[in-house]
Amino acid sequence: MSADVPEVLDAWRMVAARREFAGRLPLSALPRLRDTLVDAEGEVAYTLSFDRDALQVPYVELGIEARLPLECQRTLRRFEYPVSLVQRLGLLRAGDDEGEAAEAALPPGYEALVVADDGAIRPADLVEDELILAVPVVPMAPGSESVERDWPVAADEEAKSNPFAALAALKKNT
Repeated sequence: MSADVPEVLDAWRMVAARREFAGRLPLSALPRLRDTLVDAEGEVAYTLSFDRDALQVPYVELGIEARLPLECQRTLRRFEYPVSLVQRLGLLRAGDDEGEAAEAALPPGYEALVVADDGAIRPADLVEDELILAVPVVPMAPGSESVERDWPVAADEEAKSNPFAALAALKKNT
């Protein structure tokens, strides 16, 4: 495995050479993800493994370990959301006329990654895309309790909200 990951890789050459890379990125280097985070403290550790499977489908396997600083929507406090994932991306050529058929032909568990004919892919973009997908729609810190409680209603508020309370007052006056 290589510790220094180039900024741009040729996916087709990496598959032919069966290369593996490991690297780290600061969260501050991921601008699209940054908008969903509370701050940019921390980093992402990732691995890239290029190969062909038993069916000769070229793929890149992406492994990611990170702790994303998010804001809990129940407590409005910062917490670190752990992300640990492995995603296998089946490599498809961009100029292929049978793109949908090629994507449907990928083995189960593969996601499609359309790659230009020159094979250029940016590892940082792959990592950022997967992290964006891993962020929950409504982040909640583990152990934060749901607020499901009946709050008592004051008697005067209850009387105001009852539409027949005005009729009852008129009846008492007569």
